[in-house]
Amino acid sequence: MSPRLRDRRARGRLARRLLAAAALAAVGVAGSGCASSEPGAAGDGPSGGRSATSATRDQAVRFAQCMREHGVRAFPDPDASGELTVDGVVNGTAIDTSGPPWTSALASCEDLQPAGFTGHERSAAQQRGALAFARCIRVHGVADFPDPTPDAPLVDTRRIPSAATDAGMRALNAAMGACGRQAGDAGVSAP
Repeated sequence: MSPRLRDRRARGRLARRLLAAAALAAVGVAGSGCASSEPGAAGDGPSGGRSATSATRDQAVRFAQCMREHGVRAFPDPDASGELTVDGVVNGTAIDTSGPPWTSALASCEDLQPAGFTGHERSAAQQRGALAFARCIRVHGVADFPDPTPDAPLVDTRRIPSAATDAGMRALNAAMGACGRQAGDAGVSAP
């Protein structure tokens, strides 16, 4: 495979990952409905307590089950480490993060959502990368792309009026593909 084709494929994977994050950012989460119950600690491990990894995985499993029960049937279970991120869930799947089933399930399962599912606050260096990413996106044709704040998603389509159309999303996708290095500097990497 030529280096150019490999680079194009990597940019495409990054663009898909960013679009998944953008789709999640467009979802308004309100309310909660799944009951959270803590499993008992006695007898759960060799010393009678639960390990942090086990507790993290158990919460992520309960969140995944809740999402499936509330209409996102293809929502996967977490990996063995218990890690569950929106990017990992939607990349390479047909899960629609902009539809009513996703929105409703997220709202219903909010109290079970694992830490880091939707991201984290960027460091100062990552924020500089995020601002460079925003400038790059604007240079590549999405004039209404805003500067992200450190605790906000890198791409928030609710703040990009042009992304409300198919042509606008295609332009955003193309710009994100061209700005992969800056996205990496902001802490987002291609799978």
